[in-house]
Amino acid sequence: MNDNTQFDVTAVGNAIVDVLAQADDRFLSDHELEKGVMSIIDGARAEKLYGLMGPGVEASGGSAANTVAGIAGLGGRAAFIGKVADDQLGQVFRHDIRAVGVAFDTPPLKGGISTARCLIFVTPDAQRTMQTFLGASSELGPEDVDEGRIAASKVVYLEGYLWDQPLAKEAMRKAAVAAGRAGRKVSFTLSDPFCVDRHREEFLDLVENHVDILFANESEIMSLYKVNEFEQAVDRVRGHCEVAALTRSELGSVIVSGREAEVIGAEAVPVVVDTTGAGDAYAAGFLHAYAQGRDLRACGRLGSLLAAEVISHYGARAETDLRALAAAV
Repeated sequence: MNDNTQFDVTAVGNAIVDVLAQADDRFLSDHELEKGVMSIIDGARAEKLYGLMGPGVEASGGSAANTVAGIAGLGGRAAFIGKVADDQLGQVFRHDIRAVGVAFDTPPLKGGISTARCLIFVTPDAQRTMQTFLGASSELGPEDVDEGRIAASKVVYLEGYLWDQPLAKEAMRKAAVAAGRAGRKVSFTLSDPFCVDRHREEFLDLVENHVDILFANESEIMSLYKVNEFEQAVDRVRGHCEVAALTRSELGSVIVSGREAEVIGAEAVPVVVDTTGAGDAYAAGFLHAYAQGRDLRACGRLGSLLAAEVISHYGARAETDLRALAAAV
């Protein structure tokens, strides 16, 4: 690695304040919410649903932000690039992410739309249904990407959800090119099968030409290659990137590197309470171990440990001492 390394991982993603509340299937049906799916909504819809939610918990969130928060919790050096507004929720996000040890200094949006929020409805079966108002996060642009910070990071982590926004897409391309130019690793998460459906050709190009470490769950990787069997997707992803970490819920994960494939078992969880952030936590554990030079099995093992911790309670952030988990791997 270069001798000017300041961060293990710098993530580029949506800066969102998460609002989590319990709900039942009747509520989802009554308000036409597709269970288990993340849907983009406008400000009016966000205000209406927020008013209908039961008691909730508010905290800084967003997929990539959750991942770097996990890395910081493990003792890693993490930074985040994302856009909030100069409003109350923006202050909540900035305070929360800095409080867990993540460097965050993207200038806030002055005037215009408000800070993004994600309304997360958790049903008794632990499924989460997300309604997201992207707000100011959609205003992230290339000018917000500090190439010096990218060059000083072992890994840059990019969030697929951002690809829906033209300016943010260019910011991600700029970060990927800057990382490649500096000899750093580029990591990318597919984020959501519907996101893959919208951007399949561009994602394929990104994975084949810029990405070193790919994260995807079973549905996402099958969607990317338009196949019906997981094993077919594994065969297709070989050689398209250096490493592909593919999660399969209770079946654990498969880490593909060249012709090799490491199968990592899922960690036992007495009760699955809320699956929000499981993939984000897995990426945090994996990337932290990777940045420390651990082998791929150790990376997958730590990813599984963090994912198990997160799904054992409500919310996408860990509630236990993550450094103790890291020491166990």
